[in-house]
Amino acid sequence: MTVSSLPATPIRFHESCPPKAGAEPPIVGARVELQLLTTLKCNLKCTYCSLGVGEVLGSQTELEYDIEQLAVFVDTHLAGKDVYVTFYGGEPTLNLPLMLEVMRRFPAFRFQLQTNGTLLDDVPAWALARLSNVLVSIDGGEAITDGYRGRGIYRQVLRNLAKVRPHLGGSLTARVTWGNADTTFEELDQLLAADSPFDYLYWQFVADAMYGGDAIAKRKAVLVRLIERFFACTERIYPLIPLMGIVRNKLFPALAQERYAGRTQCRVSTHLLNVMPSGEIYPCPDMLYLPQMKMGDVKGNWLRASPLQATAAMPCPDCEAYSWCRGNCMKNLYRGYEQGDADYRTQVVEPICELLRFIGQEVDRHQPQAWFERASLPVRRQLRDCEVYEYVEIMP
Repeated sequence: MTVSSLPATPIRFHESCPPKAGAEPPIVGARVELQLLTTLKCNLKCTYCSLGVGEVLGSQTELEYDIEQLAVFVDTHLAGKDVYVTFYGGEPTLNLPLMLEVMRRFPAFRFQLQTNGTLLDDVPAWALARLSNVLVSIDGGEAITDGYRGRGIYRQVLRNLAKVRPHLGGSLTARVTWGNADTTFEELDQLLAADSPFDYLYWQFVADAMYGGDAIAKRKAVLVRLIERFFACTERIYPLIPLMGIVRNKLFPALAQERYAGRTQCRVSTHLLNVMPSGEIYPCPDMLYLPQMKMGDVKGNWLRASPLQATAAMPCPDCEAYSWCRGNCMKNLYRGYEQGDADYRTQVVEPICELLRFIGQEVDRHQPQAWFERASLPVRRQLRDCEVYEYVEIMP
């Protein structure tokens, strides 16, 4: 799924005490993303998978809570909230019965699936029709994708998408981990071509030490062309989720303040609950190996506020990008600044921040306010109201 170069620390799960009376409310705002890790098993062995850190991947393959325990937790802690369930893993479709049971038990919720796409054709048509969005992990073109995921995976996924696309009730998003510095503009642009099954493209800069040499310059060259393409048309939006979110935050900064209660846009600080197969709850899917991050338990029916918050050690408020970046990836910031990992900070966090600042500067060069004033009403609505970029990991 997501990526990390964290050291392989043995995973340790533990029991924490429920929050004391009068503690900070566990959920900030009216929304909740309930990210259910249906299993930590996966049928692929992607070279960059963050769940391989701390021996997380494959550590929990059987569900230890039942649907009624989940319902009690929902009634106790999520009542009155706008709940968006994301099925996550491992590979979530390896526990298809849980997915279907949750969709039947909570028909009022919205649902999203993040999948490697290899088993997507096993999902029944009625369930596909209930999905608001499907994020399919794909890493660019065929050579790069197969290099990370295994020979033939790229074509297998596209075949599966052709089968299921007519049955999807919502959008289909290419979820790209931008790890290879040689990824080209053409590879990313092709994922949004007229004959592509995808409605949107979302990328996340790889959280690994892959920014040495000319890697940053190569990515900047691609970003220049992507941003140019984004602003080239006012009648139809170029559906790059990170750019849509960044442009929106620049044009409507009050939205970012309102929707994230003045906190980081990385939802781990406010309303993202990652429920492991054991029932334990953590704010960030990349930090399931850290006992101090545990924030709740379905079986014990308790929940506390996320411990993953911005701190004085993090330099974000003084950065030129903060008003529209809104803090980006809290895991990166926590490790680089709160834990003081100098190598990770210089090799991962600072290069990604440099790329984000560069995106903002390139966006400003295209005069986004003037572009928006010329844009058609459908483009304006899609930029402001697209729910997909509210429910992906970080921006970008």
